[in-house]
Amino acid sequence: MADDTPLGPGLRVLERGWLSSNNIVLDDGDAVTLIDSGHCVHADQTVALLRRCLGPRRLRQLINTHLHSDHCGGNAALQREFGCPVLVPSGSWRAVNEWDEQALSYAPLRQRIERYDAQGVVRAGELLAIGRRQWQVLSAPGHDPESVMLFDAVHGVLISADALWENGFGVIFPELEGDAAFHEVESVLDLIESLPVRWVIPGHGAPFGDVAGALHRARVRLAGFRADPARHLRHGAKVMLKYHLMEEQRQPLDALRTWLAEMPLLAAIWQGLGRPESSLAAWNEHVLRDMLDAGTLVLRDGVVHDH
Repeated sequence: MADDTPLGPGLRVLERGWLSSNNIVLDDGDAVTLIDSGHCVHADQTVALLRRCLGPRRLRQLINTHLHSDHCGGNAALQREFGCPVLVPSGSWRAVNEWDEQALSYAPLRQRIERYDAQGVVRAGELLAIGRRQWQVLSAPGHDPESVMLFDAVHGVLISADALWENGFGVIFPELEGDAAFHEVESVLDLIESLPVRWVIPGHGAPFGDVAGALHRARVRLAGFRADPARHLRHGAKVMLKYHLMEEQRQPLDALRTWLAEMPLLAAIWQGLGRPESSLAAWNEHVLRDMLDAGTLVLRDGVVHDH
């Protein structure tokens, strides 16, 4: 999406497939700032896309809205290629620089990531002068406790990460781990509603201008999860399995069953649901069968494929 859009000048959105978050390019004239770097599987593509955007300019910095692997998986490749500093939400600084894969979620989610370093932080409440605009950094816990959003009040543009999509929001990870966070999602939706937002650039999917409609759909979805928390747990399990197959593209059924058995977060979800089925393995098989029946995944000749 180029400069001649309602998003205003000096801003370009590189919309990616669902495995990689959108990349937002903010142009200062002689240099560029990038918001989020996508997944490591697509790192070479990210470097190539950004090189075309940069031309003779330099990459001044890379800012991550949060540190899930689909938003920061290109960090290491971009650091190598362009020598740019990486800025992360302040609450994640220590975990990054100690490379605490448990705190960063990479270990419990068994997701691919290449180690990267952080050279600075962004803090909720500060103003960032990037892309010839002023961006307010807003705290956006819920999907991820340390996540932030960026808001340009002059143009009414919100970079919402996974706090608000056109049709919902990202899985509420603390809830999957047994920590209450539905109220945090609601507070972030209230915050967005209180701002003069005219356009939202979500972490996934195309930018959209029907902010009221998106907020309504998000609230309906949240109300459904609050009324039936088990529904959110089951949804989270399917999201984890789908994400894994998006990473792998295909995997032999026996290997996938092994991954399911060894995935800590799935075991936590099973516990949270009250240990349904006769065992964790039986429940994992039920989740997999549901997704195969729905056509979200496809089984051919003993191999499960993303679909």
